[in-house]
Amino acid sequence: MEKLLILIYALLVLIGFATTCTATTYTVGDTSGWDISTNLDTWTNDKTFNVGDVLLFQYSSSHSVREVTKENFNKCETNNALETFSNGNSTVTLTKPGARYFVCGNKLHCLGGMKLQVNVENNQAYAPANAPHQAVPGSDQDQQGQGSSTFRKPSSKTNVPTSTAFHLAASHPIVFASLGLMASLL
Repeated sequence: MEKLLILIYALLVLIGFATTCTATTYTVGDTSGWDISTNLDTWTNDKTFNVGDVLLFQYSSSHSVREVTKENFNKCETNNALETFSNGNSTVTLTKPGARYFVCGNKLHCLGGMKLQVNVENNQAYAPANAPHQAVPGSDQDQQGQGSSTFRKPSSKTNVPTSTAFHLAASHPIVFASLGLMASLL
């Protein structure tokens, strides 16, 4: 009976862990992507960004993404970027609360409205303990040593935020260790 109670408790802890990791991946600009034709000002209106969420920028070779300061954002100054992405399919993990500013590397595109301000909330109840962060050879992060990674371009864009909670939980060593412990108690 005692082993059964321990097993139930461990299972509840694992379920609690999996349900609290709700990082969301947002495709910037939805189906239009990171493009001059996208109304990026209104794109953020119905979204709440939390620590741990991921922005996925998809764009053509005539564009790039540069993270800049608020001052450079307001002036569309693209030369003093905090981070530069140029591979057409870039991710940015929102690792801390506060405002983040992104502009197209083409100053004329930025002046035409191709810029994005994201306000990140410190909602620790819903942020994963370790946000996804992995260097991919040949990616922007691999080249610059910063906090981004790259995925292959999908066949279609989607507006549906996706949770990475179960993927992260399934690949986390603590989950496997806990499952091993539960199995040994049986």
